[in-house]
Amino acid sequence: MRLFLDRGFEPTTLDDIAEAAGVSRRSLFHYFGSKEEIVYSTKAGFPDMIRSAIAARPAEEPLMLMVENALADMSVRHTTPESRALALLIRDTPALRAGDQAKYEVVERVVADALAERKGLPLGDVTCRVAASTAIGILKLSIEAWLAADGDQAPETFGRDAFAALRRLTT
Repeated sequence: MRLFLDRGFEPTTLDDIAEAAGVSRRSLFHYFGSKEEIVYSTKAGFPDMIRSAIAARPAEEPLMLMVENALADMSVRHTTPESRALALLIRDTPALRAGDQAKYEVVERVVADALAERKGLPLGDVTCRVAASTAIGILKLSIEAWLAADGDQAPETFGRDAFAALRRLTT
């Protein structure tokens, strides 16, 4: 990741990565099929993190507040200068953006299932699916706003603002 962040995604070659890792290119291909997979591997734990954050919320919390608070908790605990740099790299690299968007479909299902489990509802519950879909839309919007900002504001601020806007729409 250091090479991608220092040089950019496109200029960094698999040979550069293999050399920096102290492995052969063949060994690198044993673990990763492409440069994109290397970047995405840094986010592989995200679905489990969000599932755990939802599981840690009080079961009596309303669904949208539960997912809002879970996302805010994750943001506070897992946002670093490196995570911002990685998010900027993905945003600014067309080859990475498409794959990153695809991950949101997986995360949306994880959120819906985690909400249903926490609430004791059947998997596939439409209310949980709506909450998950809405929350992931807000997550994407919030990340975009955070990356467009100067970096002084904490990322959870953007999410809280977006959830507040949603509440204003429904009152």
